[in-house]
Amino acid sequence: MQTINEILAGNAYPGRGIILGRSEDNGRAVAVYFIMGRSENSRNRIFTKTEDGIKTEAFDASKLTDPSLVIYHPVRQFGDALIVTNGDQTDTICEHLTSGKKFHGAMMSRVFEPDPPIFTPRISGILRGNGAVTLAIVKNIGGDAEVPAHQFFEYSQPQAGKGHLIHTYSGAARPDGSLESFVGEPRAVKINVADGLETYANEVWNALDAANRVALYAREIVVATGEYREIIINKYK
Repeated sequence: MQTINEILAGNAYPGRGIILGRSEDNGRAVAVYFIMGRSENSRNRIFTKTEDGIKTEAFDASKLTDPSLVIYHPVRQFGDALIVTNGDQTDTICEHLTSGKKFHGAMMSRVFEPDPPIFTPRISGILRGNGAVTLAIVKNIGGDAEVPAHQFFEYSQPQAGKGHLIHTYSGAARPDGSLESFVGEPRAVKINVADGLETYANEVWNALDAANRVALYAREIVVATGEYREIIINKYK
């Protein structure tokens, strides 16, 4: 395992990221979601609370040009499961679960984002009440708009102080200047909320490039009771 600072060192633009795991005392489940932005449209966002999670909103509505890929519900609660994604596939997952279908099928029904030449991956995770974590990524292969790859990572046994991090971009640039998609397995990241959820949320926030970070959401859930605390950090207040 590495700290979030060690993992993101040298990567000025990991894009959007999900961390799911357990506290060091194993008594709390922890989820973190962050967004970054390079364009004015992407940076012009904040997180706000909803009845079952959070949504993205334009900080300045007059500057919102295209809401299709920047306005969505990244975090939603479904029963004892917490769903975290980087797009409107959050709603697809909820719809599948409501009708008795599976997370896997929901992700298989989606492809990467329609933003050539990058074709931003769709990253998604589900943190279940028993501590099990599933992460998924749907990404482009070889720059072909017709060829998506669906990858799933299952972690059935939670480990104290350990989280799993997946983010949209590897940090490497393609020859055309666009960004390479995340490669490989989710990274094992240390989770330490002993000094409070705020401290850990700020540790992740401060590991993100200051010029590109936009917003961060963190939640800790008491495993025994389901009670939770949540924190939102918005660059624009």
